Amino acid sequence: MSEHDAIARFARETVVEPEHISRARQHALELGAAPISAGVGAQCALIAAATGARSIIEIGTGAGVSGLWLLHGAPKAVLTTIDHEPEHLAVARQAFTQSRIPAARVRLITGRAADVLPRMNEASYDIVLVDADPENVIDYVEHGLRLARAGGTVLVPRVLNGRVADPVARDAVTTAYRTLLQETQASPAVIPAISTIGEGLLQLTTVAE
Repeated sequence: MSEHDAIARFARETVVEPEHISRARQHALELGAAPISAGVGAQCALIAAATGARSIIEIGTGAGVSGLWLLHGAPKAVLTTIDHEPEHLAVARQAFTQSRIPAARVRLITGRAADVLPRMNEASYDIVLVDADPENVIDYVEHGLRLARAGGTVLVPRVLNGRVADPVARDAVTTAYRTLLQETQASPAVIPAISTIGEGLLQLTTVAE
């Protein structure tokens, strides 16, 4: 094992996931709704806490793991979460209930993100998390930047999944993530950062005018 691999493993294994999120993770795995890693979840919680987030929108609910991490960091926030799979939303709702999160703090929307996002109010959210349909990630991030308030943050997990670092790889998902990373690094509209923990996390904070 290389030193880089050893460090990555150490960082991954050091994260302590709250029990209620671990339960949701198990349900997600049973459902086949791949959750974000604990390391990426912890980073999302940290950003939510550091920004004092009060309004969060999530594109891709899964079984509720990412939403629970965000609310773990922002216990006073209201979470709006979108997914086109009713079964996923039902399991997520149960996870939020079992975690004693008041129903008034979670708004679950059933529908395709491409149909729902244009109807959401722009500049209304402190944090936007994008974790759905990776082949459409660029479109979703564009929506996310529109929905984020000035100084808000768009979070995109899984950006280092697959073969993003392999210049030979040209499949649709790899190309979409690679293009997203390259374009956002050069954009004057955001302050970008890439975390390499777990499956990777792209962080884009909009520049306040």
